[in-house]
Amino acid sequence: MKLIRMRLNGDVRPGIWNEGRIVDLKTIFPTIPDIGEAFFEEGWLSKVAKLQEEGLRMDAPLLSPVLHPSKIICLGKNYLEHAREGGFDVPSRPLLFCKAPSALTGPFDPILLPDSSRQVDWEVELAVVVGKRCKRISKTDAMDFIAGFTVMNDVSAREAQFGDTQWFRGKSFDTFAPLGPVLVTPDEIGDIGNLQLTTRVDGVVMQNGNTRDLIFDIPFLMEYISRDITLYPGDIISTGTPSGVGIFRTPPVVLKAGNVVECRIDGIGAIVNPVVTG
Repeated sequence: MKLIRMRLNGDVRPGIWNEGRIVDLKTIFPTIPDIGEAFFEEGWLSKVAKLQEEGLRMDAPLLSPVLHPSKIICLGKNYLEHAREGGFDVPSRPLLFCKAPSALTGPFDPILLPDSSRQVDWEVELAVVVGKRCKRISKTDAMDFIAGFTVMNDVSAREAQFGDTQWFRGKSFDTFAPLGPVLVTPDEIGDIGNLQLTTRVDGVVMQNGNTRDLIFDIPFLMEYISRDITLYPGDIISTGTPSGVGIFRTPPVVLKAGNVVECRIDGIGAIVNPVVTG
């Protein structure tokens, strides 16, 4: 199942994406909440999975597939070749940081270049959306607590990221977390350990990696994070980026107004974001 959030007739509504057709869940379940913490806690994921509706073809702008997560937890240096391209040691344990939830934006919305920091860069990432509240879970049970998977571009202002000596500000500017286009449930994603990730800037391939190169896999990350941090339904864990970011190229390549960035993951789809002056 592929869940979406869309804007229809001025209203934000949850839906199901079905091979180009959209099932408007609000017309079937008038009391259904938006796709966020209440949606998952009240069991709507299993309720809507039983629908047999084909949906309708409609022109409805897609929004971020998750509403107001309590947190966005990200992984740094979690692909071997990405750690190497930056000249970093391979981490012995996960390197966690956060992006502000206010950075979230839709799958086709613009990325705003900030006035306060230069060297804005791309990072395609597989994002995990938590489906159940959990604390101290084991990696063998981790998949039971996942609602689904989506694509995130961990947009990064490198000047702020490296200049601040910690990463929060440089990762959290407005529009620096495009997400989507759909939320794919685990039963439909296939092998999460073998998904191809690509980034194109103006049609040119910049990143071309695979989740089999993750240093710390998703079940391990769920166990590691939940040891000390309660995960809530709708929380996002963005699992790191493969090699090919702009800042470590020779010479560095950074985003400028007029660029179009496409981040794609097999089995999920692509988010496509124009870059504009903020």
